[in-house]
Amino acid sequence: MRRRIKKKIEIKPDFVYNSLTVEKFINNIMKSGKKSTARKIMYDVLDEIKNKTKSEPIEIFEKAIQNASPLLEVRSRRVGGANYQVPREVSSGRRMALAMRWILEGARSKKGKNMTSRLSEELIAASKNEGLAIKKRENMHKMAEANRAFAHFAW
Repeated sequence: MRRRIKKKIEIKPDFVYNSLTVEKFINNIMKSGKKSTARKIMYDVLDEIKNKTKSEPIEIFEKAIQNASPLLEVRSRRVGGANYQVPREVSSGRRMALAMRWILEGARSKKGKNMTSRLSEELIAASKNEGLAIKKRENMHKMAEANRAFAHFAW
């Protein structure tokens, strides 16, 4: 018997930039249901990006997410008693979710400054194709490339 398909929760765009991506990122920042705190962090980050780069913060944010998004990932698959790491293409929703998760992980792993400056630095770095999130994406691509021989197990 198949499991039921999970209903997707409709997310409304944020009210400052009218962007769905920003709202999803706010939801990812949020801990313990403190959405107002997460919103404040996100908008402060975008203001800081605007001050640092003197360009449109939403463009840099979108570029950072796009650069950190993986195209391929490896999935474990059991074939005849052996587990193989099978490279698969990443769906667009998962691609964005992974990119956001990695950018936040990179910002949270840094020590010292407050979350706003750490996150703005990570986003600016990701928009320039550097930083922890980009390193994670590269590692994932390397793993997929190394296991290309098992691509015929993907179905």
